[in-house]
Amino acid sequence: MEKLLYWMVEMVAKIHNRLLKLNDAYEYNFSDKELHFLIIGALGMAMIFVVHPVFKWLVKHNHIMVVSWIYVFTMIIVITFAIEIGQRVTHTGTMEFADIMFGVLGFICMFLVFSVIRGIYHLVIKFVSHRLSHKM
Repeated sequence: MEKLLYWMVEMVAKIHNRLLKLNDAYEYNFSDKELHFLIIGALGMAMIFVVHPVFKWLVKHNHIMVVSWIYVFTMIIVITFAIEIGQRVTHTGTMEFADIMFGVLGFICMFLVFSVIRGIYHLVIKFVSHRLSHKM
């Protein structure tokens, strides 16, 4: 996971440099804030056009838990990054990717345990309701 995070950071840095070169080459002279406004705005809208149909499909096929998991997973990543950045700014700890990875891994492991328990619960309910429907 650490390699994936570093790869993502590297890709973002490359894209950032490319956009700055385009800005300079065509003499648009957008400020950094204007570039963030345009690029992040466009990226967000592109994500809406992809995510919205996927979430609609998941809801239509009764996969609400998947939608919830995606939302919570996203928030966990944001929160862990915020905690690490906060530690760096306030000098209350060291900022490490390993802390982020272990935090996210903790959520994934706990969710897997929850999923197993939930799956067993649903199997028991299905079995009991199936047995009751055959007795009548």
